[in-house]
Amino acid sequence: MDTSAPVRILTVCTGNICRSPVAERLLQAGLDQAVPGGFQVASAGTRALVGEPMQPISADIVRTFGGNPDGFAARQLTPRILRGVDLVLTMTSGHRGEVLQLDASLLKRTFTIREFARMLDVLHQREADAGSQPAVVVPSQAASDGDAGLAANAALWRSLPARASGVRHLSLPADPADNDIVDPYRRAPEVYREMEDQLAPAIVSILRHARLNAPAGGHASQPL
Repeated sequence: MDTSAPVRILTVCTGNICRSPVAERLLQAGLDQAVPGGFQVASAGTRALVGEPMQPISADIVRTFGGNPDGFAARQLTPRILRGVDLVLTMTSGHRGEVLQLDASLLKRTFTIREFARMLDVLHQREADAGSQPAVVVPSQAASDGDAGLAANAALWRSLPARASGVRHLSLPADPADNDIVDPYRRAPEVYREMEDQLAPAIVSILRHARLNAPAGGHASQPL
């Protein structure tokens, strides 16, 4: 594997027109700021409305947070799409199960996006309490050489699922439903706002982790 290759992240929902496109485009926009060239974010649906653009309200949410919804087309989740993915972030626990039915080898690299974000928050708090530097990547080590910085970033993120899983027991929600993002498809605008309220904090946590662990010179200039 090319150690400087972008970290591949896949977001998954049902139709691939409401939730996972928002996560895809906002993660990509924020990660591009944190580590230019360091990430490749895509999405797919377990029962995708293949070829459809993202829903208009979802597109508005993407624009509001500085992402670009243009050119999006829904696609069906397949084993081929999952091949080589470093991290799968699903919108619900049910989607996680469907991913693992297609590729059981992704067991330790597949999370709901909300649970993964909580795990990162726990890791961040642990490092803050210990006064320690982030594991694997220290900014001063991520050389001025662009390839070295990308390789360091990739190493951190490819080790991250295992580290996150190690604190799963410290990040369990009071209600299992808090792992899920509500499906707003064919529902009132208020449900899209509920989706936004659930999804945005998770995206912020993931982007914060990327910024805090970015190679030297690669920190985001603006928060999400």
